[in-house]
Amino acid sequence: CVSGAGCDSVGFPPSPPQADPVGRLVSGFKFLVMVAVYIALDCFSHMQHETSDTQHRTSDIRHPTSDMITFLCGMTKAKKVQFVVDTLEELYPETPIPLDHKDPYTLLVAVLLSAQCTDERVNKITPILFDKADNPYDMVKLGQDTIQEIIRPCGLSPMKSKGIYGLSHILINEHNGEVPADFTALEALPAVGHKTASVVMAQAFGVPAFPVDTHIHRLMYRWNLSNGKSVAQTEKDAKRLFPKEIWNKLHLQIIYYGREYSPARGAKIEKDVITRTVGRKSVIREIS
Repeated sequence: CVSGAGCDSVGFPPSPPQADPVGRLVSGFKFLVMVAVYIALDCFSHMQHETSDTQHRTSDIRHPTSDMITFLCGMTKAKKVQFVVDTLEELYPETPIPLDHKDPYTLLVAVLLSAQCTDERVNKITPILFDKADNPYDMVKLGQDTIQEIIRPCGLSPMKSKGIYGLSHILINEHNGEVPADFTALEALPAVGHKTASVVMAQAFGVPAFPVDTHIHRLMYRWNLSNGKSVAQTEKDAKRLFPKEIWNKLHLQIIYYGREYSPARGAKIEKDVITRTVGRKSVIREIS
């Protein structure tokens, strides 16, 4: 450089200005904030998308950051639901009805007896009962006291015997001795609530229903698919999330899974692949 403009006093070009470290830090922080906001908005967009009915869900349109978003935001609700369905189908391709019966009436009685009683015990008692009365007419002839004595091992025998005797009378008087394939008519019967009606409708008549027992209520909460506030809310969430055509099979699959891999007490996270994969963090910590 020839001494003159643009040169220092000894003829060398001036040194480039030093970068401001504080300015660089602020710029970097702004960039991270922008990325965080973008990710948060995309996560929120995913969440909004998941509130729509999964039965009418369209394929997600992937964009360059979709894999990163999935990694940072976690598995989407749709993918969680599909993982649950696929895993249960692999474990339980066949779903035999756990309560022994031969027709809608014997199933109705068996389901009523199963309240606060194991299916195994019910299946030991019903052959004794049905040998004496397997239809409403014979059940009424048997009488409430005899019914109560037979079903005593199932627990709550005074209430259950009264219900069986009473509903048998109503079936004879109002339904020609047949179990109605109707939710409202079933729930009008003594000792028959919504869950019992749902089981009969699903398992006796093949009508899509989602009976929620303690296993389903527990697992829907553990899998973060429902808030666990009530059985009614759990049923509503299950029906919203899962396709209607698999309700009748799926509710049995969840029950089988709950009994085998995710019981209320003594659950082991290493055995419980569904909870380990899609479950609430608080539940995973609790059973780890």
